[in-house]
Amino acid sequence: MISVLGTGVAGLCAATALAEAGLEVEVIDPADAPPAASRLAGGMLAPFSEGEAAPEEIVLRGQSAVDWWAARVPDVTRRGLLVVAPPRDTGELDRYARATRGHGWVRPGALEPELGDRFARGLHFRDEAHMDPVAALGALREGLAARGVAVHTGPARGRIVDCTGMAAAPHLPDLRPVRGEMLELSAPDIALTRPVRLIHPRFACYIVPRGAGRYMVGATMVESARPGQVTARAVMELLSAAYAVHPAFAEAELIATGAGLRPAFPDNIPAIRRAGDRIHLNGMYRHGFLMAPILAQQLARMMTEELTHAH
Repeated sequence: MISVLGTGVAGLCAATALAEAGLEVEVIDPADAPPAASRLAGGMLAPFSEGEAAPEEIVLRGQSAVDWWAARVPDVTRRGLLVVAPPRDTGELDRYARATRGHGWVRPGALEPELGDRFARGLHFRDEAHMDPVAALGALREGLAARGVAVHTGPARGRIVDCTGMAAAPHLPDLRPVRGEMLELSAPDIALTRPVRLIHPRFACYIVPRGAGRYMVGATMVESARPGQVTARAVMELLSAAYAVHPAFAEAELIATGAGLRPAFPDNIPAIRRAGDRIHLNGMYRHGFLMAPILAQQLARMMTEELTHAH
């Protein structure tokens, strides 16, 4: 028996990959654990555009994530990602283009008519995708239930795979928290069909359509361990960025806010670690939905080999 601790994206992907490999697995939802930060994620599967700041390993390994998710959860939308910049910051767009690949220059209004002629040019990463992270995690839980995998709050009964994010810090001394903040807006008069990333030297952001006129706005990355609700600064900056993309966001209803602490290793690369008698899948940083499936499959291969040799 393998006991996976945690029901965020790392834990559910790990349990799914282990179950698919034919291993006996259970998922423990620790009763005292804080809500998973992955529930506040943008849900973008964007390996090429992440290459602007992420290591090459993320770009290369993350490319298979779209197919993994599309095979297991409904409503993975493959319309790419659009990157724009305010007219006075077009130099930032050129820099972004040089730092990434997998894109082409476009007239943003031709892809998203809602944008009109507000932006003269943009970058379209056509092979990228997005999904609703809460719905995706729910679909993974349903898939595990269909396989007979129990999800419960009781004690672990088997070999432990710890996917508890910052709660695993006592076992992983170099794990650090990175605070992320997001807003959800209801703007039924705006009809964007793909994520839009606004490049800005002070407050870059992304806007992700969630269907039914809802949009997630996020991207704050603060080196802070402070828990609690979103800050006024974050709300003002994110709303300002959304307004720069489309002025009609000024009339949107603010229907939800959220803040969470993402776990990160010093190099910001998610990893599988061993610490004592535990295997850890952690350090998701801002790459959880992109990298958790890849590491989960690596974990399943590793544990299958170990159990085969043990017998």
